[in-house]
This record gives sequence, structure tokens and C-alpha cells, in this order.
Amino acid sequence: MARQQPEPQRFLFVFIKKSLSDYHKDSNEVSFNAGMGGELTPVMTLEKPLDELTNFTDLAAESLEQKKNWDIVVIAALSGENGLMPSADSAFEHLDTMIKTIENGGDLSKYLTFDKEGTPIIFQ
Repeated sequence: MARQQPEPQRFLFVFIKKSLSDYHKDSNEVSFNAGMGGELTPVMTLEKPLDELTNFTDLAAESLEQKKNWDIVVIAALSGENGLMPSADSAFEHLDTMIKTIENGGDLSKYLTFDKEGTPIIFQ
């Protein structure tokens, strides 16, 4: 879909790790082990112009080269203007907003989210 956009696209990725709080209750652990609840912690970011992306498998493999363990990737696209690619500075500003949203337990529904296998994740 991004290739069909009239303006150049830069993709923003925040890789996050799921974990339980050190102060969790037994019921939290049961929910967490069933795939619900827990805390989300950003462990690394990446920004790439659309023309540097191939597929999800390659993205996941590249992320593993960084030796950071992650469970979910949060993805956004930043659109250029007047045929110009968004700047790296602009990308870092938006990545910072994404990180703060994750750290503060904000609404992630406006982002695409996937697990390591590329399965979409829907946050409720």
C-alpha cells in the first residue's frame, strides 16, 4: 500500500519486549501466560525509507543482528511532502512519540503491530 502513495514514505519501527511487573499478582501471571496483560518495554528503534524495505522476514532477521530480544514490533509510516522523503530528524521525533505512547500505556490502535512471525497483533 505504501508504494501506491503519491508521496515518499519512511517507515518507523519500535521493537518491544513483553514482561511481567516485578510486583505482579498470581492472576496477572496466569493472564500473561495466556497472552494477555503485562508490560511493554521498547528495546530498539529503526527507521527506513520504503525503498530500503523488502519483506517482514528480512526486517525480523535484520533486527536480530542487533542482539536485542523483542516480542512485538510497532510500525508507523511517515509521509513526505512535495516529493521529498521525510527527514531522519522528523523520523526520530515521531519515534520518540511512539516510544512515549508505549511506555505510558497509550493507545496503539493507530499503529500496525506484529509478532516475530509477522502475525498481526490487535491491542484492545
